[in-house]
Amino acid sequence: MTFSLYILIVIALIGLFLIWIFWSSIIGAGFQPTSKKLVKQMLDMAEVGTEDIVYDLGSGDGRIVINAVKKYNARAVGLEADPSRVFLSRLVITLSGIGNRAKIVWGNFFNQNISEATVVTLFLSDTANQKLKSKFLEELKPGTRIVSYVWKFKGWKPVKADETEEIYLYVIGQSNLSLKERDIRYY
Repeated sequence: MTFSLYILIVIALIGLFLIWIFWSSIIGAGFQPTSKKLVKQMLDMAEVGTEDIVYDLGSGDGRIVINAVKKYNARAVGLEADPSRVFLSRLVITLSGIGNRAKIVWGNFFNQNISEATVVTLFLSDTANQKLKSKFLEELKPGTRIVSYVWKFKGWKPVKADETEEIYLYVIGQSNLSLKERDIRYY
């Protein structure tokens, strides 16, 4: 092989590596793991319990899914677009022995049905959150809790908020109603 062919191969490999790193950012948000402390705070704020089905959108390494099952005895589903993270989180779930209550689905969460969720967790981007609002209203039942780390939903009022940690809890049927609709609905 010639030197120029080596250069082309190296450039192609670097390009593929960069696409692998950044392509999840294009469809939702890049991979940035949430700390264990914040995972606990998110699940506590949503008051996750044994009857819940937690959906983590952009589940990354599966830490929210795994914690929801192990520490709160909930069922949990992670939706992740990156096949390497899907493989790794599925491996951890299998080795942890919680495969009967947890699963990771490979795919774009915009194209997945999330209607069985009672709790949805996410740490995405402002753009992704705003795009998800209509999906949530179409698919989620009233009372479903949504916990967002960092990014708020414009026009929705959180039921609970930890401004210091930037964790916001929304409830379908409450948070998405205007003040006027809330007044009419509850009086």
